[in-house]
Amino acid sequence: MNIAVIGLSHKTAPVEIREKLSIPEAQMEKAIAELCSYLHIEESAILSTCNRLEIYVAANAIEQATQEVAQFLSEYSRLPLNQLCQHLFILQQQDAVKHMMQVASGLDSLVIGEGQILAQVKRAYTLSQQYSGIKCVLNQLFKQTITAAKRVRTETSIGTGAVSVSSAAVELAQLKLQDLSTCRVTVVGAGQMARRLIQHLLAKGAAQLSIVNRSLETAQELANQFSNVSIPCYSLIELMPIVADSDIVFTSTSSTEPLLDRARLKVALAANQPLMLFDISVPRNVDADVNELDSVQVFNVDDLKTVVLQNQETRRQMAVEAQGLIEEEVQAFYNWLRSRETVSTISCLREKVEIIREQELEKALSRLGSEFAQKHQMVIEALSRGIVNKILHEPMVKLRTQQDLEAQRLAIQTLQALFNLGTEEQRYRPVVKTSSQN
Repeated sequence: MNIAVIGLSHKTAPVEIREKLSIPEAQMEKAIAELCSYLHIEESAILSTCNRLEIYVAANAIEQATQEVAQFLSEYSRLPLNQLCQHLFILQQQDAVKHMMQVASGLDSLVIGEGQILAQVKRAYTLSQQYSGIKCVLNQLFKQTITAAKRVRTETSIGTGAVSVSSAAVELAQLKLQDLSTCRVTVVGAGQMARRLIQHLLAKGAAQLSIVNRSLETAQELANQFSNVSIPCYSLIELMPIVADSDIVFTSTSSTEPLLDRARLKVALAANQPLMLFDISVPRNVDADVNELDSVQVFNVDDLKTVVLQNQETRRQMAVEAQGLIEEEVQAFYNWLRSRETVSTISCLREKVEIIREQELEKALSRLGSEFAQKHQMVIEALSRGIVNKILHEPMVKLRTQQDLEAQRLAIQTLQALFNLGTEEQRYRPVVKTSSQN
């Protein structure tokens, strides 16, 4: 079975492309079902966050499967394939496995070492299980990946003081305004990102906070988590008056349509009224046309790179230690996969040889006639079994214990070809590596 990942991230695509490929949870079941309906895809899982959209597949034919995923992404985003491919990366086999572990460990994040991504990977795993996208291979890959990420966070210091997208947005706001304590700040949204925004805002001294959310009850539940400060809450219908009464607005909702655009803000704001908008949502909550308003400054997730670069070098040095742990977990996964493929090949070979043995034994006994004693028949059958077992024993032991992965793959491939085990599509395929756009 071949493994591949096809996708795009903050490293390969700007936010205006990423938002076209964001797959909300409500559409996840349909997307996974469609992917698994393709001829060459056996299993599929989707990781969709504000900074990446990645589709992991286990496939019987890797090149055809990656083409099928690219076609799916083109149709979903309504972007021509030649335009979309400029932003896609494709990783296969060991490169794909390593990439998933790096992503879950926070090593491929906008902010190296950020911890939120592991929860997002776990959620992708849960949804893919729930919607029958993953079976044996991707199930084991996710399990090994989560183990790798946990080891990185507990056995290295990469997570110490790690900042998230939320904290980077707050740091950028502080960089622009210096003092947040006098600013009127509104947070639009009441999910986990919003909670982290409020935590970081309070830590930076912000004292005048408001929450706007589609569900007033959910907003109040969030505000109640911060009992040491009073945070008024408002429903989304009151958004524009609250925004007009703010100095800074952070948007972090799952809305697929912009909540703020040039027309609404132009009506709500006084002439030349200054306003800073920090949009950390993908798809964006703030329409691009807001940049046409001279008094309004808009920052999105791509603008956070300025803040991130300030502490990236230290984290990069920590990441070297983490890579060693990931290599161990990649090897552990491939030991499992190798064992699985070895057992499958051995079983197929034994089954084929056993069928031949039984057929030849039956021919021999029929020629000996019915007068041939039962006990003699049993001796001949035992003899035939013994010969088969003796012949297969040493090659099978060597196949199981072979430490050289390439040598073992070649042996498996040779056995399958020599003994015609399975169909061409079921046979083990050699590794084909495709470089990522890192």
